[in-house]
Amino acid sequence: MRKLLAYPLSALYFFFFGSILVIFHPIQWVCFNLFGSVTHEKSVNILNLFLIRCTHILGTRYKFHNIHALPKEHPLIIVSNHQSMNDIPPIIWYMRKHHPKFISKIELGKGIPSVSYNLRHGGAALINRKDPKQSIPALIKFAKSINKHKRAAVIFPEGTRSRDGKPKKFSTTGLRLLIEHIPDAYIVPLTINNSWKLLQYGKFPLGIGNHIIHKVHTPIKASSMEVDKLIAYVEKTIVNDIH
Repeated sequence: MRKLLAYPLSALYFFFFGSILVIFHPIQWVCFNLFGSVTHEKSVNILNLFLIRCTHILGTRYKFHNIHALPKEHPLIIVSNHQSMNDIPPIIWYMRKHHPKFISKIELGKGIPSVSYNLRHGGAALINRKDPKQSIPALIKFAKSINKHKRAAVIFPEGTRSRDGKPKKFSTTGLRLLIEHIPDAYIVPLTINNSWKLLQYGKFPLGIGNHIIHKVHTPIKASSMEVDKLIAYVEKTIVNDIH
């Protein structure tokens, strides 16, 4: 019965989801080209609030648990496990005061209304995972921008989404580059639970009635310990809180 109900709710969700992306694409263009990057970022924040609200059609509930006063005078490196694309809107909305910017595969930089435009113009790093000659300079440029403007870099070291919630082994190359080129950063471990359940049946229908939880752990000064120990500690902190 639950899966049967998921079909009409998923159809309704995708209608509103697609409509929101199409509507916000020209809004982003106007904001960026006429009013600049600050106004564009505000439009992206509102877009992601709408995307969160859209999932309420599926009975999705969210909890973003953060008891820490994250420093605004330092850049941040938000390190998280990755379970679905629905991991991203809550990070953008709830962490908006820290201006989160993402590392994304280069293919997403075109063809998707709103999403591709933001990735190209909103300060993201678009990388080709199969081409180190492209990806490493792109990551270094991204890290230097984060460091200069005191933004928050968001990285999913698993590389690909976990289809069943079980964490994959972290790939450390990208994280190492960020730490190396943002030496004054605070590392912010973030654990996401239950996001994968939206895709438990595949792309259609979507899972319904899920409670997605984002938990922010204690920030750690990047320079407070040796890089290998720091990465291992961050990975353990994130993984140990996955239900």
